[in-house]
Amino acid sequence: MKIVQLNVTCGSGSTGKICLAVSELLWQRGVENYILYSEGQSDYKYGIKYTDEMHIKLEALKSRVLGNYGFNSKAVTKKLIARLDEIGPDIVHLHNLHGHGCNLEMLFTYFKKKNIRLYWTFHDCWAFTGYCPHFDMAGCEKWQQECHSCSQKGEYSFFFDKSEKLHKKKKELFTGLDMTIITPSQWLAGLVKKSFLGGYEVRVINNGIDLDVFKVRQSTFREKNGLDDKFLILGVAFNWDERKGIDVFTELSRTLPKDCRIVLVGTSRAVKSSLPSDILAIDRTENQQELSEIYSAADVFVNATREDTFPTVNIEALACGTPVVTFDTGGSGEIIDESCGIKVPKNDTKALTDAILHVKESRLFAKESCRKRAEQFRAGDKFLEYVDIYK
Repeated sequence: MKIVQLNVTCGSGSTGKICLAVSELLWQRGVENYILYSEGQSDYKYGIKYTDEMHIKLEALKSRVLGNYGFNSKAVTKKLIARLDEIGPDIVHLHNLHGHGCNLEMLFTYFKKKNIRLYWTFHDCWAFTGYCPHFDMAGCEKWQQECHSCSQKGEYSFFFDKSEKLHKKKKELFTGLDMTIITPSQWLAGLVKKSFLGGYEVRVINNGIDLDVFKVRQSTFREKNGLDDKFLILGVAFNWDERKGIDVFTELSRTLPKDCRIVLVGTSRAVKSSLPSDILAIDRTENQQELSEIYSAADVFVNATREDTFPTVNIEALACGTPVVTFDTGGSGEIIDESCGIKVPKNDTKALTDAILHVKESRLFAKESCRKRAEQFRAGDKFLEYVDIYK
């Protein structure tokens, strides 16, 4: 059996790390496999980059000008198909395809012609919409019937709204395949069933984390930042904006008691300059041990996301013994239960504030129960689920 995983990256970013971990497990079991990717760099022996950054930038510009996101990149796709023909895989496992690294019509016509067995992990909703990976904040449900007049068109096209055409084309291409769809959350699985892809088998495999990295640690974070006497409220994101709830934390800073202190990790210079002075803003860190120490120092982790599929930051916090309070958005609420956190309705800032104060006053959630919940999302176990379904 030969397997190819197809993704934007190899070994970097959440999806690239999943691909790499699955690939390594397959080789350990003697299964020949490769990762074909289009962006970034990787020194992984079985990672094959089939294009270059200049082509990706050019195709991205074409997409913005023409409004036909996913249907450019013809020359690049010829190279990709040539690589697939060289390898001759029995299974192709698709991950993120919306990085301007392939022409969907060419690629899926090839899959149908070759009758290749496909697995496709959806990390968002892009496969069954005209343009957008998320539509919660827009409050749009057109995708259930037919996309048109896209309210988010400006994020994907300078001039033309081709959402209706692209939605129809995806429906034509993505149906009639020998395919199983995988989602990281029950929430996303439910959306798939409402879409034109509802006839496929849908399997849920949650995202996992490295529990040897994220664990309860001794931390000097409070001492270094003068927070020893504060109730520490932590938020972590890598693209802070309204989607991630940056405005919610600003409001919380005005309403929470003075003995509370908000710490946000992953902020940019622009975000820092927009925050109240009493919020401690920390740059993005690639040092996972350092991040684990910050999680361990916090009293509560707050996720005010308004659009999310299955945020692993929640699991990372739990693994470090920190309870989670989250908007019940996407798959975010699926990660916690009554032993380790509280979920509240999306955009209900008062309920979010009350939940934080309840955690503060009751000290309801033990570090041990938070850690126990996180152990259900051990990365190695989750990656093995991918390997098992290939059988």
